[in-house]
Amino acid sequence: MPRPARSDLRRCSYTCGIRAERTPYGYDRTDVSDLAVPTSPPSATSIACLEVWGGNEPIDTRLSVPGMDVFVYALPFENSLAGGDVHFVSSCGSGRIARLMIADVSGHGDVVAGLARTLRDLMRRYMNHIDQRTLVMRMNERFTELSETGRFATAIVMTYYSPEGVLSLCNAGHPPPLLYRARTKSWEFVDSVGAMPEGVSNIPLGILADAGYEQFELDLEAGDLVLAYTDSLVEAQQRDGTLLDAEGLLTIARTLDGAQPEHLVHHLLAKLAVAGVKLADDTTVVLARSHGKSPGANFAKRLWANLRWVGQLLTFRRNMPWPEFTLANLGGMIIPGLSKRKRR
Repeated sequence: MPRPARSDLRRCSYTCGIRAERTPYGYDRTDVSDLAVPTSPPSATSIACLEVWGGNEPIDTRLSVPGMDVFVYALPFENSLAGGDVHFVSSCGSGRIARLMIADVSGHGDVVAGLARTLRDLMRRYMNHIDQRTLVMRMNERFTELSETGRFATAIVMTYYSPEGVLSLCNAGHPPPLLYRARTKSWEFVDSVGAMPEGVSNIPLGILADAGYEQFELDLEAGDLVLAYTDSLVEAQQRDGTLLDAEGLLTIARTLDGAQPEHLVHHLLAKLAVAGVKLADDTTVVLARSHGKSPGANFAKRLWANLRWVGQLLTFRRNMPWPEFTLANLGGMIIPGLSKRKRR
């Protein structure tokens, strides 16, 4: 079956997710032992400025934003048309700020679809912010409002600021991502290389209304990879009945070839199968590959995005993606030299 056309992807980005179509690189079985590695990588779909892409439905695709490629694989448990894992990718009005999010929401069905729409709206509202902490706090507020229904979520939000080649991460009770350094050809946990401020809990969303959420930053070089995933991988049962856990996943990741990111997610799933691992929950994997620093989108794409933004403002569209009022954000859109921030 052919990959969904660009217009389909964009249209679906304003619903709760991508349609439940299998791509030539997709799979329709939860038992990973039947997964086959594709013989050729999928072509990348460019995310437009001011676009939010994603949802909670099955997908296996490759996306492109300035300075980064993003590979997204999502498969709900037992072949469902939608699951409790939610994923989104967005690009700001200048193409300099790309944001990635994975959330593991408690529950399934229409409730999760509604929450997916809420998360999409929040992603859109703050897509023009370099700092992602406000977004995560608003996500927590929304889930706290639903605490009486028992809804909560773990999530990881990552923002790639292409003028500096810096990835910011905020983890709300989610399994730690894996980092691959192309220079040393080594894998490690992201949380083992990032310094977090003392006293920051970063607990799951919806537990405490006044929970604090901090972020830390990683400098990425061309070829570096960041692998984020939901807990189905680390909580999967091995052949001997024990759980794989995060250390087991890292051990398997260290056998993968980071120089071939186009096949890495599929190779990971295949190696899990060989190890006798059986997935018993929704599975989502997001792999980001850095191309190094980038000035963002070209002039024509920025101009079109800004015209769209003005048009939305004049029509009083709700949830406007107002920019972050900082010199690096606003000034850097016009003068690239102003994009440099004062980092902590």
